[in-house]
Amino acid sequence: MKNRILLSAFMLTTSVLFAQQNQVDLDSTKTQTLEEVLVKSVRVKPNAPIAHSNVAKAQLESRNLGQDLPILLNYLPSVVTTSDAGAGIGYTGIRVRGVSPLSTNVTINGIPFTDAESLGAFWVNMPDFTSSVESLQLQRGVGTSTNGSGAFGASINILTDASSETPSAEISNSFGSYNTRKHSVKFSTGKINDFFEFSGRLSKINSDGYVDRAFSNLKSYFVQGTYNNNGTLIKALTFGGHEKTYQSWEGLTKQQLEEDRRQNPYTYENEIDNYKQDHYQLHWNQKINQSWSTNLGLNYTYGRGYFEQYREDDAVSTYGGILEATGVDFYGTAVTDLIRRRWLDNDFYVFNATLNYKESDFDLTVGGSYSNYDGDHFGEVIWARQFAFETSIRDRYYFGNGKKTDFSAFAKATYALNSEIDVYGDLQFRNVGYKTSGLTSDLVNMLIDESYSFFNPKVGVSYQLAPCSSLYASYARANREPSRSDFESNPEIKPEQLNDFEIGWRFSKQGVVLNVNSYYMQYNEQLILTGALDDVGAPIRTNSGDSYRIGLEIEAAFPLSDAFILQPVLTLSSNKNKQTYSQIDGALKDFGTTNISFSPEIVASNAFIFSPTENLSVSLLSKYVGDQYMGNTDTETSKLDAYFINDLNVTYKWNPKSVFSSVVVSALVNNVFDKEFVSNGYYYTYDDDWSVPGQLTTIEGAGYYPQATRNFLVGLTLKF
Repeated sequence: MKNRILLSAFMLTTSVLFAQQNQVDLDSTKTQTLEEVLVKSVRVKPNAPIAHSNVAKAQLESRNLGQDLPILLNYLPSVVTTSDAGAGIGYTGIRVRGVSPLSTNVTINGIPFTDAESLGAFWVNMPDFTSSVESLQLQRGVGTSTNGSGAFGASINILTDASSETPSAEISNSFGSYNTRKHSVKFSTGKINDFFEFSGRLSKINSDGYVDRAFSNLKSYFVQGTYNNNGTLIKALTFGGHEKTYQSWEGLTKQQLEEDRRQNPYTYENEIDNYKQDHYQLHWNQKINQSWSTNLGLNYTYGRGYFEQYREDDAVSTYGGILEATGVDFYGTAVTDLIRRRWLDNDFYVFNATLNYKESDFDLTVGGSYSNYDGDHFGEVIWARQFAFETSIRDRYYFGNGKKTDFSAFAKATYALNSEIDVYGDLQFRNVGYKTSGLTSDLVNMLIDESYSFFNPKVGVSYQLAPCSSLYASYARANREPSRSDFESNPEIKPEQLNDFEIGWRFSKQGVVLNVNSYYMQYNEQLILTGALDDVGAPIRTNSGDSYRIGLEIEAAFPLSDAFILQPVLTLSSNKNKQTYSQIDGALKDFGTTNISFSPEIVASNAFIFSPTENLSVSLLSKYVGDQYMGNTDTETSKLDAYFINDLNVTYKWNPKSVFSSVVVSALVNNVFDKEFVSNGYYYTYDDDWSVPGQLTTIEGAGYYPQATRNFLVGLTLKF
């Protein structure tokens, strides 16, 4: 019945196609500057036939008190966020329309940020990066052609700080629950000799975490130099971070959650993740004349680090001869306590180029991107209680390498047939090559040599019904390759394919904004989360055959008075695997049509904003996430209960007459009503063949990541 209602909503929106619409985003638009050409190739315009949300710097600043960027995007349509340590600092994740973060594309200034091999976006490597974000655009669904791996649920396109005309400096400090502290300093020289500008930022964030000992020790930097002269913009920038986080990805069992939801099963004092990542970018934008412009982008990213683990009674045989089982009759029975480190050391090179032609009724962009990734994976035993007779501290017990190349070329255009109808087309060809050699951490030879060629067409139309109203419809195809972890769990894993149909209506008049979007995402071999984790906490995925997501997204803004505004957001969806099989009690069982894991049918939020004066803003932010399953068989053990939480955000800005250009005081009370909730977890099964001789019984289990109860952050920003 629910599917029929959603399908009816989809068809109803289709039927309205000949009666109303145009898009105005909830945030105001502005004239495109030469700096915005950096992201022109991966972003869409306000009236494009693609569901998207724009977020400006000012919208991020009021809540930028130390939490990661995904947490600050929590109130956008179809978004669900989570935090391993529970308080939004450290390892955080974002899912859009229920789609795994491994299928979300992230770019920074048009350069892929999503890890080429694991396909994940590790925000912990970029602490306080929000302080250097000028704007971002979140596209839902396939979106427009982008650089890097394809977007299956969303793409997040980030533009870093624009150059400043005038000198400035900023000191920002915040403090809060769980001994959280954020300290950052920023500066800009302003224009020097009319052409040059230099700016930068240093940040440090510390937090003990909501979960016991799940601390974060984070440092980051951002430095850029800009040359701007008569249609030429050259930007050289470098940014990066160093993170040390205590592990908390094991989560809690249901019993542990009831006993003490803040406990951490890890006891070894140095069970940490220690990783550094540095990015170097060079961009050259050239405006040739009123119609033609070009963009060239170069990038080098260097990442290196490890996570350290204490292992109790680990089998000596899993360390490939590094540990000697002297005096043990049967080699496989030898065990020892030990401490190991698993390393990742990688280099990532990117070249982007675009050419844009624009006339009054025609806008064409053609471009290409090439990237090369080279990553080493290796492990060390740094201490062992027994059997380490001839072992040196840096001896490696495994070594593997992964190399990936990614070439894409695209052409996208918008043509105005008349004053009412715009036609959009976007064609992309992408070729991916992936090779591995050496051993995995399980001492298994990993010899992958795969090449994929993908063709991703997109078409759409926008129809202007009136100055305040427009309709749009689009179709897009996307293909995406498996990750390294996918190959490790199943060497026969297949790439996934998506056909995405979107229809929407946009309305904006006298401060009232209403965006309605319906979607039908039809998948072939979608790589869905099984719910289980591998031995390093990475999610395990599998192909699901035929599956689909159908939904309705509503985003609105209603001014109730000069001082009050209401901004509700609602997503209703149905997300199904058409046929699900699983081994239960030794036999293959057909579960039929089931819910796709981590895909709640209802995601809703609301912002109630009170601004009695220009300098004071008080916001009550509410979020509801419906029931969801962590597995794909609809078993009760894998169910995550719905939750409803509220945050309170207060910002006051004072403009003194001397010394400071502004003084901003911000306060954020998260989960103001002190609710206990879980936003993420994992689900697994194993076969018991020992309790009852001759009988195989499937046992289910689950782990949970508890999120923080009531907590607060307060901050003071001094701008010169």
